[in-house]
Amino acid sequence: MPLNAYRELLSTNRRLLGFGFVTALYSSFGQTYFIGIIGPAIQLEFGLSHTLWGTIYMIGTLASACLLPWTGALIDRLPLRRYTLAACFLLVFACAYITTTTGPVTLVLAIFLLRHAGQGLIMHISITSMARYFDRERGRAIAFASVGMSLGEAILPFVAVFALTLIGWRWTYGAAAILIGLTVIPTVIWLLKGHDAKNYGHVEVGTTVNRTSPPAVLSWTRREVVKDFSFLLAHAGSSRIFNDRDRTIFSSP
Repeated sequence: MPLNAYRELLSTNRRLLGFGFVTALYSSFGQTYFIGIIGPAIQLEFGLSHTLWGTIYMIGTLASACLLPWTGALIDRLPLRRYTLAACFLLVFACAYITTTTGPVTLVLAIFLLRHAGQGLIMHISITSMARYFDRERGRAIAFASVGMSLGEAILPFVAVFALTLIGWRWTYGAAAILIGLTVIPTVIWLLKGHDAKNYGHVEVGTTVNRTSPPAVLSWTRREVVKDFSFLLAHAGSSRIFNDRDRTIFSSP
């Protein structure tokens, strides 16, 4: 039974699965479905048209995407806990910084930081960790971690709307910065306790854990990946799905 398989997986890998779940959940603060709720309040305060706000969001997101191939690759060279904590601190800074914005220019930087830290790095950490450290149950591990993002997508927009009515958009993100600093960072430290020492060899030589005699693994370069037809086809399909969703979120009533 699938539930029994998940129960067994949790019993033996509780902390690592919890890490994947938590990071996916808290990536929500940089995801479109959360920023899209805050967006109208930002537009109203700064007098931004839908076109200008969409342009600001596009520039910040594209800049984040252009940088991610380099910052994302650092997960292969740094211990997981150190890399994750750096991404979490960046997300705290991003949430705090957007509360100080004064106009379109600073908003571009704020959106870039939120998208890069949340939607980019922290979600990247969640999925990469599940794919890297689980050999036989990789699909279930990724599915379990992805529930964190689904939970965030279901709950946090409602929380954001409620917070907007009480404390405004600046303090909503200020509260998010405090929440991440007080809960996520200590949780990550606890969940990954001893992980780097146990799996240090993976960072050094590219092996995976829990394998007595790992087979040779061919690592593709970025150029090889973008030339692969299967990758391009999958990317085109997923991009269409998420573009349709984002268009719905940002469309005016």
